[in-house]
Amino acid sequence: MRKLSLPENSKMLTPSFTFGVATASFQIEGGIDSRLPCIWDTFCATPNKIADGSDGATACDHFNLWGEDLDLIDSLGVDAYRFSISWPRVIHKNGELNQEGVNYYLNILERLEQKNIKAFVTLYHWDLPQYIEDNGGWLNRETAFEFAEYADKITQAIGHKVHSFATLNEPFCSAYLGYEIGVHAPGKIGQGNGRKAAHHLLLGHGLAMEKLNKNCPDALNGIVLNFTPCYSASEKEEDIKVTQFADDYFNQWYAKPIFDGAYPEILHDLPEENRPEILAGDMEIISHPIDFLGINFYTRAIYKADDTEHFIQLAPPSPRTDIGWEIYPQALNKLLTSLNETYKLPPVYITENGAAMADTIENGQVDDFDRVNYYQQHLTVVDQAIKDGITIDGYFAWSLMDNFEWAEGYLKRFGIVHVDYETQKRTIKGSGHAFKNLISNR
Repeated sequence: MRKLSLPENSKMLTPSFTFGVATASFQIEGGIDSRLPCIWDTFCATPNKIADGSDGATACDHFNLWGEDLDLIDSLGVDAYRFSISWPRVIHKNGELNQEGVNYYLNILERLEQKNIKAFVTLYHWDLPQYIEDNGGWLNRETAFEFAEYADKITQAIGHKVHSFATLNEPFCSAYLGYEIGVHAPGKIGQGNGRKAAHHLLLGHGLAMEKLNKNCPDALNGIVLNFTPCYSASEKEEDIKVTQFADDYFNQWYAKPIFDGAYPEILHDLPEENRPEILAGDMEIISHPIDFLGINFYTRAIYKADDTEHFIQLAPPSPRTDIGWEIYPQALNKLLTSLNETYKLPPVYITENGAAMADTIENGQVDDFDRVNYYQQHLTVVDQAIKDGITIDGYFAWSLMDNFEWAEGYLKRFGIVHVDYETQKRTIKGSGHAFKNLISNR
């Protein structure tokens, strides 16, 4: 079996470093009859939006199998489990808590506590209640305040059992994929939509941080951002210039407001009607201090100038994962270094890193050597970044198990645990055994 290894003197092999696995509510839970509808239920029911025509009605049936799944997590020897709360599971339409839904998560948290596994909880991983979307969703400024109220109520109910809270997971995906190009729920299109949604998401983050610090001052409270480092297709000045623009547009648009209290200068390059409405005090709220930054990393993007589109992204070179993303671990090094040089960072956690591979199960085993290699390359980069002086306190494999992969449906498998969706049988893959072996040998 292919193993994962780190140098004996690696700080990742000390007790203070956190190794974990990650999931998200809509991707694994199912149990839709026990919660309000969300925007992904609606999106899945819209023809031609999901590659395989599937939905999240059952997913991995974690709603019913959570006890077995926590035993599985425990068997991997990890220190922490990162998962998200389903907003529509814990809130009624009147804004009051749904105690049945709250109890579901309290039971999970109680079991994690018994197993001495730290709970890293995300408050929003894209499953906006549909009734809020019907009122404008993230295009409506009021949603930021509704999110803060939800954060206030749920953290009062469960915060005593949570090690860390993240307000949002990947606001870029919610805003850009969901409201600007429409390939994710709710499927809206338009630059103005995307920029407005992004501002309201970030405002919601800042407002929620105030509630978190009040209700859970001893927890690690922060946000999780995804980054796709931007590379120029050539040394031509026009390619370099548009690549910087792309980085500001896709990456720094979400980081700079949090750390610097301002959007990138390209804000002023956008048509006035597409700029978000920024009210007095907004940027101060958004730049509320955070205890940690979660970084999700998968790949890089290569850009070149274009007369028609301003810039275009080139097709990713090989090697690629099964979802078509280039495997380029050097980009993670560039990302961590540049963020550390650009901003005054709090402690960093790599909250998602992993690869979709074309797994096959044979004789009850999944020998996913390519995924093990992916993890080895990226763990090596993280280890070097720590040696270079960047404070990185944890690493989470994405994902614990195969699941509903958004617009791809169930076609792409990211898990270190294989899921047979017909029988719901879980099988630890070679990568899962390698991850366990690395952790247990610390």
